This record gives sequence, C-alpha cells and structure tokens, in this order.
Amino acid sequence: MARVKLLDKELYELIAAGEVIERPSSIIKELAENSIDSGATAVTIEIKRGGISYMRVTDNGSGIYPEDVHTAFLRHATGKISTRADLTDIHTLGFRGEALASVAAVAKVDMLTKVRDAGYGTHYVIEGTEEKLNESCGCPDGTTIVVRDIFYNVPARLKFLKKDVSEGNDIARIAEKLAVSHPEISVKLIRDNKQVLFTPGDNKLFSAVYSVFGRQFAASLIPVDYSMNNIKITGYTVRPLLGAKNRKLQNFFVNGRYVQSLTCMRAVEEAYKNSIMEGKFPACVLCITMPPADLDVNVHPQKTEVRFTSERAVYETIYFSVKNALLADSKPEEMVIPEHKQDYRRPYYYDGISYEQPQMNDVPVNTGHIGSSQLFASKSNASQSNAPQRVTAEEYRRMTGSGQPAKSTYAAKTSASAYQSSSAVSHPVQHIAETPAPPVREKAAETELPDEIPEEGLPIEQLVPETVKHEFRYIDDSSFVQRSDDKPAEKPEEKPVPEQYRFIGEAFGTYIIAQTDENIIFVDKHAAHERINFERMRSGEVSLDCQMLIEPQIIRTEYSRYDAVRENIGKIRELGFALEPLEPPEIKICGIPSVLDSCDATDIVCELIERLENISHDPMPDVLDDMLHSIACKASVRANDKNTPEELSVILDRVMNDERIRYCPHGRPVMFTLKKRELEKQFRRIV
Repeated sequence: MARVKLLDKELYELIAAGEVIERPSSIIKELAENSIDSGATAVTIEIKRGGISYMRVTDNGSGIYPEDVHTAFLRHATGKISTRADLTDIHTLGFRGEALASVAAVAKVDMLTKVRDAGYGTHYVIEGTEEKLNESCGCPDGTTIVVRDIFYNVPARLKFLKKDVSEGNDIARIAEKLAVSHPEISVKLIRDNKQVLFTPGDNKLFSAVYSVFGRQFAASLIPVDYSMNNIKITGYTVRPLLGAKNRKLQNFFVNGRYVQSLTCMRAVEEAYKNSIMEGKFPACVLCITMPPADLDVNVHPQKTEVRFTSERAVYETIYFSVKNALLADSKPEEMVIPEHKQDYRRPYYYDGISYEQPQMNDVPVNTGHIGSSQLFASKSNASQSNAPQRVTAEEYRRMTGSGQPAKSTYAAKTSASAYQSSSAVSHPVQHIAETPAPPVREKAAETELPDEIPEEGLPIEQLVPETVKHEFRYIDDSSFVQRSDDKPAEKPEEKPVPEQYRFIGEAFGTYIIAQTDENIIFVDKHAAHERINFERMRSGEVSLDCQMLIEPQIIRTEYSRYDAVRENIGKIRELGFALEPLEPPEIKICGIPSVLDSCDATDIVCELIERLENISHDPMPDVLDDMLHSIACKASVRANDKNTPEELSVILDRVMNDERIRYCPHGRPVMFTLKKRELEKQFRRIV
C-alpha cells in the first residue's frame, strides 16, 4: 500500500468541485442564486452552445468590495454565515462558500463587479484556480461573471456532457424555477443570441407563472392561500379536469428555494384523490413559508433536497391548503360551442349537393350601420389628400346600401368578464373566506346619425358613434391602474340565494338536462350518482352493512392473495364483506355490502383481495377509498338505465345543492353548463 500523503491543492480543488459542478446548469444555478442573495432586482443569464463554451450571469445587486474579490474565490469563503448558530437560521440560497471556488476550478472565469456609490469597479480573471488579472475598471453597479470552456482542464468529464440542446434545456429549467420562486426579480434568459425567457419582476406570482409556463397553464390554475402549524402555503394548483400526464409540473418552493420533496408530492396527490382522472397527475406552484429552524437545507450538495423537522406538519398543511382550494373552486365547467363561419372562397355543400359559390356582391348587406371596413376605407382614401376627411351624401347612400339617408342607431355594448365566486366552504380544519366577484357592468350607448347630409359632406368623425371611436385603443401603463369606480363591490354579509333551476328531461339515456335563467345544465347521471353514493358512504350517511348471501360463492385465488385475506378478515368485515378462508387457495364469499347486487359479488371480492395483496403496510386507509370507489360505481345507476323523472330529479337536486358533487371518484366531470348566449349565437339571434 502506498504511503499516506496530502493531495496537491489543484487535485483536491478538482475533486471538491465535482461535488458541486456536474454540468453547465450547476454553474448557472450557483451564480444566479448568488445574484439573488445580493439583493438584485434583475438577473440576466446568457449561454451559448448549451453553456459549454460560454455562460454569463449579470445582476444589479450589491456587488463585491475590491479587497474581497480574491477571497471570494477561495473555498469556504462566504459572507452569509459566521457562527454555528447561523446554520439553523439560513435565509439565503447559498451559504457554503463553495460556488465561486468550484466554478473557477473547472473553467475560465472573468468577473466585473462594483459596489454601489463606489467610483470604480474590479475586473478579475481566474483560470483553473490560477489568478490571471486583478485590476480596477469602470463598470455598472452589480456583478457580471463570464464562464468559458467548462471542464477544459478535465477532459474526462467533458466527454460525459450531453448534447448542446440538452444542456441548454437543463439551464432553461433552472432559470424558470428561479424566476417563479422569486417573482420580485426580473429574470431574462438569452440562448444562442435569442431571448427565450423574460419575467416582469412585478412581485406577482401569477405574472411569473404566466411568463414561464404559458397562457394555457395559467388559465387552468386556482389560487391557494392557507396557514396551519406555523406554516403558510400560497400559490396555485390546477383544476382536477386539467391534470398533467406526469409530475413534471409539480413545483414546490420552500422559503424561496426550489426543492424536490416526496412529502409535498404525496400531500398534493392525496388532496386530489377522488377528484382527478386516473392516469393524470396534479400540477401546482406552491410556495411554502416556514421558520428556517424547522428545516435543514444542508443535506444535499446542490441543496435541491431538504429535511423537515416535522414531516407530518408539512404534509397536513399542504393537504388541507390544496383540498380547501379545490372545494372553493366548485363552479361547473362551461361548454362553449365553436362558432362556424361560411368561407365564401370555397364551395359549400348542403345535403350532399354542391351549390355555386356566391359572389361578394350577392352577400346581404346590413343597412342598419356602416361597416368598420367601409369607414376605414373611406378614411384611408381621404388621408391621401390634404382635404379634410368628409363623407358626401352620395358616399353615405352607397355605403349604407340605401337610396335615401336612413336614420340609424348604433348600440355598442362593453362588458367586463364575469368571475364566478364560490361561496364560503366549511372545512374540518379551516374555513375558506369568500372572494368577492367584480360586478358585471353592461352599458349601451346609442348615437343617431343625421337625417340629412349636406352636399358638401360631413366630417367622418360625426358618422362614427362615440362608443365605436373608443372601442379600440392603445395599451399603456394607465391601462393597468385600477380606477376608483372599478373597485370590487363590498362583500355582502348574507350568502347568495341559490340559482333556481328546472328539470327538463334526459338525453341518450345518460344525461340529465335542466335549465336556469341563463344556462342549460347537463349532468351525467352515472357519474353524479356515483359521487353521491361515494360521499354518502364516506361520511357515514349510508352504512356498509353486510348482507348475507342465500347461496355463498366459492372462488379460487392465488396463494399470496389467500394469505392477505386470512390476515385481514376483521378489516374486510368493516367494509361490509364476509369472507371465509377454506382450504388454500379457496375463499368462500358469505356476504357483501347491502348496497350491492349479488351478481357483482365475485368481481368486487377479487378486486378487494388484489388490493390487499398490493398494500404492505396498514391496508385500511388506502383500500377503504379504493373499495368505496368500486362499491359506489356498482351501486349507481348506469347509462341507458330506465329512470323515472322523480329519480333523476333527486340526483339533480343533490348535484345542484352539494358543491362536492363536481367530479366522480375517478375524476370525470359530473356536469357542464351551456350559456343561453352561446345558443343565441348559433341561431344568429346575436352576433
């Protein structure tokens, strides 16, 4: 065996750097986190070739003092902690003092930094732990670090890097997580000279989520705001109907730090249980704020994993925060019929017969008003000369399609988007406060055209109603300022009166149809009845009494499943089943829950014992919900079942008056609404 000796500085620096710097994204993460810790309000990240050849991180933070620049690149040099007690009260993203030293050990680093109110900054160059330059220079406040040629001195690690595109994607994901976790900071990502990410830095989480994940994802979110166990949860979670295909859109941030936590993931998925479709996963952006002393962030070199002092407290707080948000968002999905417009450039068909394409002159003209295209055309022609823009009587007659000037009335309606606000939902742990809905305002402005137009004409502005002239306008900063008259109405103390509805009938033997003043409601009778039965059994409203069979049935199963039944006979009885193990591997079915039909006995018992086999720990919590799903499904009415109007009305009443009945236990929607306005648009009553 060789003699024991100390490693050279260059060698142990490379070994230590390997724990922190795995690929270009590791460098971006460390440098961007330092920028955030410096108090920056804007961070720019630029990469080329996936960061392999070039990386730049620029911020407008506090900068580094000239005398501290050299020290900052030494291992374990930091200004964020100083005593042992600081390790239990960490408020920054970085604290070990390894980032700059690790980066400099495996790449060529060029730094420009300047503290505020200083006359000059510092230009510092270091390559592979060897200092090349340290001089004063002029530069803006903050810090800019350029990293070139990663792993140039460790070719064995360089060849294990992925393709440029893959490395760039990893960096983009890091930038997205940092942008969402700190919405108060404007984050910009430039990739191969093209800007691919920009967040406004307006301290609004929704703005950051919209910028990072896009419009469609942002539109599917419902807010989360909840406090419990000295832990506060804020953010957004997705509606159950819009679940994702995987868990990649589950984002958890603990005290501003992106983490991967099995505890958080399980809490969210448990909250969605019985609401989301099978095979789908909830998506969320949850910010968890808790005392730093209650977690340990020093369990992983890259600090992507944390350890909680009380896993149970975190689990419960996340579970109830998401569950309450889902209960508060109980409005049914809205059905929108896509508008179809005849394309006059193509042949059209009716009953399989092709008709001649109509000419544009044959298209009916609405003589009640002047079309906007005609107005703009007239205005454009007038602008070609220096003469005032006027419309003569003859032009007016031609544009309106009438022989005589007609007295026309314009009506322009502008309406604000109506936000449905759910009523306060009571919960065993916490009460959800009502969110007032902004009032919906509709204004109709009428402007009369002149009865007569003089031969010399009138200015075109007089022919354009006030509402039309102001229908389009540029968006500026004032567009986002809330006016005093736009403030939401004060929250009423009394609860809103439930919407009145009327049972109409049934379609296709499956869908209950009802009507309110402004909506038509479609209810899937099987999905609704299944959810009703599930909630009744889970709440104890319907007990799972065992009904003994006149003729017991005997089934033959696998030996492992036979053992699972024999070990859980008592717990099986709590579910309303009476099973008797015979000679292995035969089992006698003596009784089933009274809500089931005896013809379903074999199938549901086989399902039960299969679930018992797959659960290694205490099976009751998991098996109970799963079996309640199955029992509720088999005890519910089915499509094409013959039901009386009275029976369907009972299901409808429960759906309309119980906000929990919005999704079946398997995640399918129970009801949809179709607005009266959508029907009127289809029949061209309105346009």
